[in-house]
Amino acid sequence: MSSTADDVKTAVIIEDDPEIRHILSEVLESAGFTTVSVGNGVDGVRAVLSYKPLLTTLDVRMPGIDGFEAARRIRAQSDTYIIMLTGLQDEADVVAGLGAGADDYLLKPFRPRELRARVEALLRRARTGPAQPAGSVPETPGARPVTAPLPIARAEETDAQAAATAAASSGASSGEAAGDGEWLVHRDLSLHPENRIVLIDGEDLDLTRTEFDLLAALLESKRRVRSKADLTLVLRGESYVTSYYVGDADKRAIEAHMTNLRRKLGDSPTSPRYIETVRGVGYRLTSEQA
Repeated sequence: MSSTADDVKTAVIIEDDPEIRHILSEVLESAGFTTVSVGNGVDGVRAVLSYKPLLTTLDVRMPGIDGFEAARRIRAQSDTYIIMLTGLQDEADVVAGLGAGADDYLLKPFRPRELRARVEALLRRARTGPAQPAGSVPETPGARPVTAPLPIARAEETDAQAAATAAASSGASSGEAAGDGEWLVHRDLSLHPENRIVLIDGEDLDLTRTEFDLLAALLESKRRVRSKADLTLVLRGESYVTSYYVGDADKRAIEAHMTNLRRKLGDSPTSPRYIETVRGVGYRLTSEQA
C-alpha cells in the first residue's frame, strides 16, 4: 500500500508535566507516531478533534478540566484509543478513568517499554465509533467515522436478529455457533464476534468495546473459569502471555467493568442468569439450566 497522509499515525499527548511530555513523545515517536503535545485538558480535547489521532495519552490531574472530564468529551466525539496516566498513589482513579471512556491506563512512574507494549496491545484491538445515538452522524469536526457504513451495519443487524432469534428458539447450547456458524449463544444471549453485535432475546444490547470483549471471552470459554488476571490480558490483547504484570488496580478495573456489564445484561450477582462469580478465582458462564 502506498503511503498517504491517512497512513500517518498521530498521537496527542495531554500532560501538564513537561518532563513526562518529553518522555511520552520520545517513546511514541520511536513507535512510529507523529506527536502533538498540549498541557491542559481543554487544549487536549481541541487537539484531538483537530488532529484526529489514532492514540491519545491523558493525564488525570491537570489544570482546568481534569482527565476524567476530558476523556468524556473526547469519547463523545472520537474513537481514538485513550491511555490514562495516573499517580501510583491514586489507583482508585483507574476505575473512574475507564468509566469515563479510557481504554487502558498506566501508573506513574511508568517504564517506557511498558508504555510501548500497552500501545501495541491496544492497536490490535478493534475500534468502535464515538458514543453517538444509533444511526446518528457526528457533526463535530474531528470525529472519526465508524468502521462500517451505517446502512450496511443496520442491514447486517437485521439479519443478525433473525439468526439469533432462530438460534435461541432451537435451543442452541452455550458457546455453540448459531445461524451462519459465527454466533456465540448462551440462553437468550447471542454475540457475533466479527460484527460486534450483542442481542438479548433478539433485542440489541449497547456495550462498550471493553464490555463486549469481556463478554466474548466468557462466551468462548463456556463453563471454564476466567480469572481477573486472565481477563486483564485479554483486554490488553495478550491472552495467556504471563510475562505482563497484572496488579491489584487491573483486577479492580475488571470488577468495575463486570459490574457495568451485568447491569446492562440485567443480571444479578446473587442470582445470575448469564455470568456467575467464582469466589476468589474469577468469572464464568452460568449453566444452561435455569
